[in-house]
Formats: sequence, C-alpha cells, structure tokens
Amino acid sequence: MTMSRIDYSVWDHIEVSDDEDDTHPNIDTPSLFRWRHQARVERMEEFQKKGEELNKGLSECRRKLADTQKKIKELTISTSEDAKAELSKVQAEEKKLKKEERDWERKVGDYQREEKKMPWNVDTLSKDGFSKSIVNVKPETEETEEEKEQKHKTFVEKYEKEIKHFGMLRRWDDSQKYLSDHPHLVCEETANYLVIMCIDLEVEEKHALMEQVAHQTIVMQFILELAKSLKVDPRGCFRQFFAKIKTADQQYQEAFNDELESFKERVRGRAKIRIEKAMKEYEEEERQKRLGPGGLDPVDVYESLPPEMQKCFDEKDIQMLQEVISKMDPTEAKAHMKRCIDSGLWVPNAKGDDGEEKGDEKDDEPTYEEIQHEKEEAKKE
Repeated sequence: MTMSRIDYSVWDHIEVSDDEDDTHPNIDTPSLFRWRHQARVERMEEFQKKGEELNKGLSECRRKLADTQKKIKELTISTSEDAKAELSKVQAEEKKLKKEERDWERKVGDYQREEKKMPWNVDTLSKDGFSKSIVNVKPETEETEEEKEQKHKTFVEKYEKEIKHFGMLRRWDDSQKYLSDHPHLVCEETANYLVIMCIDLEVEEKHALMEQVAHQTIVMQFILELAKSLKVDPRGCFRQFFAKIKTADQQYQEAFNDELESFKERVRGRAKIRIEKAMKEYEEEERQKRLGPGGLDPVDVYESLPPEMQKCFDEKDIQMLQEVISKMDPTEAKAHMKRCIDSGLWVPNAKGDDGEEKGDEKDDEPTYEEIQHEKEEAKKE
C-alpha cells in the first residue's frame, strides 16, 4: 500500500473538523470522540434523573395512598355522622390515588423496558464486573509541545509497519492476538496514526481500505475510552474489550457500528476539505503564474473591461482599440490601459513575429498618450 508521507508537525493536533476554514481549530484524536462521549454521558445522566423522578413520584403516591387507607380504617370504626361524611371523601381520594399509582407504575415499567433496550457503551462496560488484575496507570507529567511532537515521531518511525498491519486486520480474534503480541501499540499514538491514515486513504480515493482502517481505529478508540473509564493503562484492559464485544448482543454491536459510521463520515468530510484546500492552493499558484508585470490577473482585468474593449482584444485589432479609446473619457481610458499593461494584456514595445521591437514603429503599438494626441489633433482639424 502506498501512503503519502506523514507531516509529523500536525500529529499533536490532528485536523478533523468538518467545518474548518483558514483559521480552523485543530483537535487531537481523543477529542474527535470526546464530544460524542460527552453527549452520551449527558443523555445517560438525563435518563437516570428521569428514572429517579419516576421512582420518587411512585413512592410519594404510595405513601399518600397508605395514609389514606389508614385513615379509612379509622373512620370505618367511628359511628359519628361526621365520620361517615368524611369517610365518603377519603374513599374518593383513595380511588384517585389508586389510579395515580397505576399511572406511576406504568411509567416506571416503560422506563425499565427502555433501560433494558439501551445499547451498551464504554461507560456501561466499565460497570460490568471486569477483572481488576490490570496494570495501574502511572501519573504522567505535563509534556511540552516539542516533547509530544517528538514522541509521536519517534513512535511512528519505530512502529509504523506494525501499526499499518493492525490497521489491515478485521477479525476480533486476529486483532486481539496481534495486540497481545504487540501490546505497545495500545496507545494514543496508534490511534492518531490510524486517523491520519484513514484521511490519507480517502484523499487517495481508496475508499474500501479507508473503511477497513476506520474499523480498527474505532477498536483502538474504544479500548482507550474503556481504559479512561477504568482509570487504568490501556494495555491492561484491551482483553476485556474483546471479551465483551465478542459476546455482546446485537444492541452493543449496533452501538459500535454507529460510532464507526459516524467516524467514517467525519473522515470523508475532512478528506473533502483537504482536497478543496489543495485545489484552491493549486488555483492560486496558477493565478500567480499568470499575473502581469504590475501584479494584476489578466483574466480579472479582461472581465472588467467594457465590452467594446474586450472585442478589440478578442479580435486582436489595434485599429479598433484606437477607435474605442478615442471615444472614451480620457481618465477612464487611461485607467483601463494602465490595468491592461499591469496585467500583461497590453505589452508596450513587444517583439513581433520577426523578432524586431515594435517600439520604433509607434503606429503598430500606440500608447494611450499617442492615441489621445491623435484624438486632439483630429479635433483641431
């Protein structure tokens, strides 16, 4: 597989934004997924809060119902007329509370069924009884930008071939075995490289390969997210990830596939931006090449000319140009001719086909001043 040469200077802040411009924000690979993770956490917290409120409402309703039923028993024993009148009201309240209790129970039941249908993710995985015989995370000191860049560069120079091999795997067992044999690959540097690799492949229109590597990128990212949730070294929990995903139900597979599809869409968007940027740079380089001696674009100048002057250049008719200029306002005509010279549309003293300068034959290539002089002489006559 042929890959474009990686620019290590951008590795510390991988460009993945879908709406970037000349001042686009650069974010690292974990940030690519963190916004999705944060949104998921917020939805989970909101869902949990809803469940707490439902249970609280049901408990409160049952408390009121218990108090009402206790009161009914007391009033039933009493033989006073006031007690009989009060009993009727309390029994009506009991009926109302029982209906409310059924409504609350229905809502709680719906909530519990919805909870069971929710797909698993790295947050719920971390709560599901993993073994704790794993590697502890060592406290990290803050790295400088130069140190981070050098760390990325050194890692890739050493393990690039192995990272690419992992990116080409597909089966869960193959991926797990390869990481077991190469545990040093379970890190942010591998994820960073795989993201760049995906974007490069998409730019090169190797779409099938991009999707293959994207799958492995999500595998690595899920492992890293799981390690963060467990607060352990990712090398110590990647086996738990594979054990879970290989035995997971359809809902968890769908959650993984959802992350994968979202990532591939972002890669396509990022590749499109890179291609568009490259095209703009190419067009600008081409435009710079054709700029005239005065720094003006001949195409822009031509399009700004009056139609009658454009016709003169289309037909390469100098006599027609003289006639057009002689009929124009002097200031306007002079401005147009100056822009034509600055853009290279009009070249004073240009050489003819015979190689001789036409500067000595002023009638062949008149300047604006000469044309204006002829115009004034004609008026005198």
